Amino acid sequence: MKSVVKTAKTVEEAISLALLDLNTVKEDVIVEVLEEPSKGLFGFIGTKEAKVKVTITNDPISLAENFLHSLLEKMNIVATVAVEKKEFDLLVDIKNISNSDMGILIGKRGNTLDSLQYLLSLVVNKNREKYLRVLVDIQNYRAKREETLKRLAFKMADKAKTFRRTVKLEPMNPYERRVIHSALQNSSNIRTYSEGEEPYRRVVIEFKH
Repeated sequence: MKSVVKTAKTVEEAISLALLDLNTVKEDVIVEVLEEPSKGLFGFIGTKEAKVKVTITNDPISLAENFLHSLLEKMNIVATVAVEKKEFDLLVDIKNISNSDMGILIGKRGNTLDSLQYLLSLVVNKNREKYLRVLVDIQNYRAKREETLKRLAFKMADKAKTFRRTVKLEPMNPYERRVIHSALQNSSNIRTYSEGEEPYRRVVIEFKH
């Protein structure tokens, strides 16, 4: 388990420095106070700072890495997993993977990738008080998919305007529907809404007369 030792004027300041160094939060560590602060002669001569040892006990990065390495091994998929924590986001990037294996992990319209992201979120957030948002990507797939969806949104909006009728898109997951709604939110004479039940819920692009 990763740990650091820090000194500061107070115990709390030393703990804060350790948490910053470890890029973690207090709920995921155990704190051992090695030395309490004390004032020396006349309040300043021989002053002793606080010293603490902070050890990570619930590391979301290690949890994510271990889970994904085990899963990929069972699927006979060779890839590199990079995990980064930014405040309350856990960013996972799967790289150095063959095109065929990438297709397997992404699935149709990203369904398998979304399922993987959901499972990993359950693993990472088990027994956590502060929720971590888990985002899993493969070879920049999500950014490319988002651009494809935006182009589709504008194309279908133009179709709705040209023929002055409503256009219904194929069923999409919540994330993809949000991309469509966001892309067209400021389009003139266009209104978007979702209809249907999951997993067949779709975006409707409506021409406003």
